[in-house]
Amino acid sequence: MAGSNNGALGTTFRVVRILQGISLVAIIGMAAYFISQMVSNNNAPSDVIVGTLSVTCIAVLYCAITYILYVDNILPFLITTGMDSILLIALVVVAVVVGKPLSYLNCRVIGSSSVSQSTYQLGLELKKSFSKEGSRVRYSNWIGASRVTCYEMKAIWGLSIALCVLFAFSAICSVCLWRRSKAVAPKSVEA
Repeated sequence: MAGSNNGALGTTFRVVRILQGISLVAIIGMAAYFISQMVSNNNAPSDVIVGTLSVTCIAVLYCAITYILYVDNILPFLITTGMDSILLIALVVVAVVVGKPLSYLNCRVIGSSSVSQSTYQLGLELKKSFSKEGSRVRYSNWIGASRVTCYEMKAIWGLSIALCVLFAFSAICSVCLWRRSKAVAPKSVEA
């Protein structure tokens, strides 16, 4: 297989790209399912979930292309470092926006009888939102709609955080691979 002449650093780059692809596809599947649920109830999907889906679709396409270019030994490592950094920033934004309301939410208490009046109010708010055809679903209401939804959104949040680490790591690998490719072979000194 081409591209294998980069040693452990190259193997690390490949493994990180594969992990990124798996995480991105999982997020795409969950976000697309949520959008499908919202649209089937004649509501406009939440901007947060649409934004998450957009960023992850771009990122999975980028990961596939750079993996192929790496295997063929034609990946421009310096450009890849910059692009990984840009995607890192985009994924940090996704993780913060998705996680901000989730960090305060305890999924285990959703749907239990010990939950106070706030859950009842949340249910009324969701019914009101779903009863208006074409209305936009508020993300903060959506995540508390059910225990399963809450856990799935926390999974998206966790995968987004993991992707931040993975993209930072792949950017570091890319810059190291670029430095290695630019290293000049030492000249032999004749006595």
